[in-house]
Amino acid sequence: MEAELTAVLAERRAQALYRTRRVVDGPQAPQQVIDGRPVLSFCSNDYLGLANHPEVIAALQRGADDYGVGAGAAHLINGHARAHHALEEELAEFTGRERALLFSTGYMANLGVITALLGKADAVFEDRLNHASLIDAGLLSGARLRRYLHADPSSLDGGLDKHPQGRRLIVTDGVFSMDGDLAPLPALAASAARNKAWLMVDDAHGLGVLGRQGRGTLDHYGMDAREVPVLMGTLGKAFGTSGAFVAGSEALIETLIQQARSYIYTTALPPALAEATRTSLRLLQSGDERRECLAALIRRFRNGAKQLGLELMASETPIQPIVVGEAARAVAISEALLQHGILVTAIRPPTVPAGSARLRVTLSAAHSEAQVDRLLDALGEVAT
Repeated sequence: MEAELTAVLAERRAQALYRTRRVVDGPQAPQQVIDGRPVLSFCSNDYLGLANHPEVIAALQRGADDYGVGAGAAHLINGHARAHHALEEELAEFTGRERALLFSTGYMANLGVITALLGKADAVFEDRLNHASLIDAGLLSGARLRRYLHADPSSLDGGLDKHPQGRRLIVTDGVFSMDGDLAPLPALAASAARNKAWLMVDDAHGLGVLGRQGRGTLDHYGMDAREVPVLMGTLGKAFGTSGAFVAGSEALIETLIQQARSYIYTTALPPALAEATRTSLRLLQSGDERRECLAALIRRFRNGAKQLGLELMASETPIQPIVVGEAARAVAISEALLQHGILVTAIRPPTVPAGSARLRVTLSAAHSEAQVDRLLDALGEVAT
């Protein structure tokens, strides 16, 4: 076994596909100490800068005083604390749904929903650029998995026509995590209505950033629960904490409580974390200053990158990929930026298609204009 695994790892290194972990000292913030050296980071999904907000930290500390550290058991045993229940109610109100259900991670939420709703007699239709958790969930459900062309409703319609029987679930990211673009949700919802299919949106990267008070991609488009009956959101990005939730009708949430294995058979989130998230949810809704600051930084970065001649993707979100092509070149530019004290991750296959390796710049409301300019200056030296 050792020899075979070592050979595979060596091949990954040779293809510039080897992944390594970096050790962070201190909280999430633009200025970090990583592997013992100070860096300016453009890698975090902490889009609103709430992961190190003093009020969120204080709420976590109060929650630990009230509930201790661990939940102790699954929600259906004795791990469902008052803090969990209150957060679910507040998330349901925030998203305009009847109910919400907490999961320990976004990956587990997606697995739980799709495997609970579908079986071998059914079909699931997924965008080709969907997050890995959605693809894995479709495979594990046992349903027929069909992947339509990225953001292409006509391709989706063609697949739906070939599978008229059983339950049919259309699944898409709201904001695509590696490209930063938005799914054409109105067109997908129209297709779902025409074909009597269900539509599920994973809005991990839209909630908190888009829409009124950060209500996400659906609010950005002016859509409601009738058009998108299944909404998944994560708490480890714009919310600045950890975990995930699914929001929908009473019947949907009760079905997940009864049948979603990744909900039933896992320990609940720490209640203190739920208390911290309640505070971050309040901050997220208390005005648009953070979102306006973030939008201004996105415009500043895109304008500067255009002047440098860098190839950006069609994204108006905090996810700003710079496509460089080959994996080795993406790694080389990432390492060169690190020599300038700037951390930007190289994203390579299989996370993105072959030939589309990129630098994934993510911006936060916690960044300053001067920090964005410093990144642009460094890119001008090493990437052009």
